[in-house]
Amino acid sequence: MNKLTAVITGDIIDSRKVTTKEWIEPFKKILNRLGSKNKSWEIYRGDSFQLETGPEIAFESLLLLKSTIKQNKLIDVRIAIGIGEKDFKTTKITESNGSAFIRAGFCFDNLKKQTMGIRTEQSELDVTLNLMFELAALTMNKWTENTAYIIQQSLLNPNIGQKELEQKLNLLQSSISRGLKRGGYDEIQKLNTYYKKTINNL
Repeated sequence: MNKLTAVITGDIIDSRKVTTKEWIEPFKKILNRLGSKNKSWEIYRGDSFQLETGPEIAFESLLLLKSTIKQNKLIDVRIAIGIGEKDFKTTKITESNGSAFIRAGFCFDNLKKQTMGIRTEQSELDVTLNLMFELAALTMNKWTENTAYIIQQSLLNPNIGQKELEQKLNLLQSSISRGLKRGGYDEIQKLNTYYKKTINNL
């Protein structure tokens, strides 16, 4: 049996409301932190993208991508996670194949009004995780530009406290605290912990 992998398939919502330049460079910067271009990630058809990552960090990757895009109030992102095997490898992720890719594509095609979802090999687990994702999205979809920035920077700097983050971002500690609270950061991190524990048991 091949090792499990996670494939993230997504697109930018309302991308025509902004120029590509406004979102693509910050987005590429985050993608480059998560993997190498072409082999691990690719942007195609203008506003669609695919990323391969470890199953246990797929939700955290989703959070980073979401918080990056939400720093522009005119756009959002729709993301599907597929967890499974990778049967066919090439130098370009969009030409690779396997159950992880198929599940990501199927999940993405069935998102409809939802902005994020997941499909694994266990349908009961999918129901639980998708319900949790749906509830988390109620908060995440309403992130303001400032909240999204604070969430993103907190995710990128997990080992520093709010005091150090205050100095790094040149923001008042009270502003950071309010942003994290408004953004549901603690609750989302609890979901991430549950997600990792569950996925590691697959």
